[in-house]
Amino acid sequence: MGRTPGSRPTLAKVAQQAGVSVSTASLAFSGSGPITPETRDKVLAAAADLGYTGPNPLGRQLRRGRSGIVGVVIGDQPGRAFRDPVAVQVLDGLVDMLGAEGLGVLLIPGVRGRDTVDPLLETAAMDVAVLVWGALSDDPTLAAIERRNLPVVVGEGRAVEGAPLVAIEDRAGTAEAVRHLRELGHTRIAEIALPFDEHERSGPVDAARLAQADRTPTVNRLAGVRDVVAPVLTWECPASLVEHGRDAATEILGTWVPSSERPTAIVAHSDLLAAGAVIGARELGLRIPQDVSVAGFDGLDLPWLSPDVLTSVHQPLREKGSALGRAVVDLLAGGEPTTVTLSVGLVPGTTTGPVPVT
Repeated sequence: MGRTPGSRPTLAKVAQQAGVSVSTASLAFSGSGPITPETRDKVLAAAADLGYTGPNPLGRQLRRGRSGIVGVVIGDQPGRAFRDPVAVQVLDGLVDMLGAEGLGVLLIPGVRGRDTVDPLLETAAMDVAVLVWGALSDDPTLAAIERRNLPVVVGEGRAVEGAPLVAIEDRAGTAEAVRHLRELGHTRIAEIALPFDEHERSGPVDAARLAQADRTPTVNRLAGVRDVVAPVLTWECPASLVEHGRDAATEILGTWVPSSERPTAIVAHSDLLAAGAVIGARELGLRIPQDVSVAGFDGLDLPWLSPDVLTSVHQPLREKGSALGRAVVDLLAGGEPTTVTLSVGLVPGTTTGPVPVT
């Protein structure tokens, strides 16, 4: 029979040519249901003859009451998020896992201010929302999701009732990095911290500000440092970017700081902040690690930092994204929410060494 030029093949035409009902033809494409192999073969042969490739996936999703879309809140504006290899690798793992299940992804920027959320959170079709970097204690993004009664998956955040959580052992990992510095003889250790909240502040941290830390990764890494040592100075950064680490190191190690008071080591909450600290120290004429040691967190490959290789706490970035994706798939399948905690580990590089001899 074949396809008539200009005509559009439909499931009804396939059913007619195969001599079966439309519902039986639909079962042939669904891969399930009470249909014999012979009938399925007959329907598929008719479809091939007519050039029909299968039911419209969007229509099938809508009939199931689903959009096939997962809203992924990336916690920052896309332009800045995609400058961070950590975010990129986590998203790679997440998108690969969801794509294998036929699910699409809608990237949604994070909150800008306590009371402002991206309009996509209020209106866009999605089956599940993923908070890649968790939620603040009073988070309008989470509130918007809950108003829509959407299932949510949380990454590296505080626990949300009824939501799967994917976390890492960042407190223990940070403590391991600081112990490494202590074992090398360092006692004057400074800290370059991730953002505390949505305010994008830059500057030294006092006890009052320390108590205001609200982002879970920041809170965990602050605690990990203090599990081992009281840092001589903590510098808060507005984002996890190289330039912020450089600026922080310039302030921490500047020439106006007496050499007897200058930190001999810096532990940074991320590798990009640590890399910036290395660059800042070099620009001040300090040698790494002879004059100052630097340790980071993430385990990124940073060839542009050559000849140095960061001492860093390595975390499984793509695996974290995959775990978020598996949690989404399990939720859609009706599974119970679970908590997954991924291990991390310190890998020494060239940026840490014995305390300088004075």
